[in-house]
Amino acid sequence: MTDMLSSEAVELHLRGRFGKPYLYEPECESTQQLLVDSGLPEGAVAATDHQTGGRGRLGRTWEEPAGSSVLVSVLLHPPAERRLPELSLVAALAVAETVELAVVLAAQVKWPNDVMLNRRKVAGILSELSDGTVVVGIGINVNQTRDQLPLGAPTEPASLRTATGTTYDRAVLLGSLLMRLERMYDVWLDAGLDGIYGGLGARDFLRGRRITADGEPATAVQILRDGRLEIETDSGEVKALESGEVLFAR
Repeated sequence: MTDMLSSEAVELHLRGRFGKPYLYEPECESTQQLLVDSGLPEGAVAATDHQTGGRGRLGRTWEEPAGSSVLVSVLLHPPAERRLPELSLVAALAVAETVELAVVLAAQVKWPNDVMLNRRKVAGILSELSDGTVVVGIGINVNQTRDQLPLGAPTEPASLRTATGTTYDRAVLLGSLLMRLERMYDVWLDAGLDGIYGGLGARDFLRGRRITADGEPATAVQILRDGRLEIETDSGEVKALESGEVLFAR
């Protein structure tokens, strides 16, 4: 089983246009920085075995032992009218389906950009826009042991290994992810979130849960077809969130 995301290991598992070209660095500050302002075509991918400055939403850091995660960014050129938050949900659904296939357990999408397994976070997505180009950064906890996962995170983390007791070939996992992401991205370009809403709705982790949205107690209703999260506050007000910090009661 390979323990690297090198070109030699991953290109064997690439079946579509995503990953052409495929950039690999054993260590870098972040895979997103390898693609921003690169001038590369849509579908270019950058991956690493260790990030020294990985970031998540709201400026949080993404930390992991070297060689334990899938750390990848994909360069995309969606039409200007497409909403960036929708793209994070597209990527999250692709990750959830990839994880499900690997571990044979139900994975869910936690709005706006996390993937959950057994009520714990196994993956996060960060989409960033720069001069009409979007870089979608994805981090999946794969082979970390329990004591290698970070403490004090807002959402309790897990890895595929802690969920199943099995280690996984990260190159195979990445190839599977890129295939699904490419397919879902094309559907989204053609039909918007309507094209994947069935899969997204079926994996809506927050649906019906008690949450705190930007500090306000509420109940999550559903992810809407435009990518917003519908909630009902304790005062009975129904809102649709564009973004924000959503915590759920365990």
